Amino acid sequence: MEVLQIILGVILGILSIAITVLVLFQQGSRAGLNGAISGAAETFLSKNKARTADAFFKRLTTIAAIVFFVLAIAATIVATVIAK
Repeated sequence: MEVLQIILGVILGILSIAITVLVLFQQGSRAGLNGAISGAAETFLSKNKARTADAFFKRLTTIAAIVFFVLAIAATIVATVIAK
């Protein structure tokens, strides 16, 4: 079981670095209130946002975060089983 803890810890470390990099790759949405007030025109990219790289990184970040939390819970369960 100690080997399983080490493997889960390494995977969690890799995932935490991957999530950090993925978040840094994403662009911030700076339009915010300014775009709402000025009535920002719809461009080709805003209509097809699901196909952009930013949407891909957002989806990948969500998946990586879910996997991270599931593995963190699994690591906690494994640690408590070993402690008993």
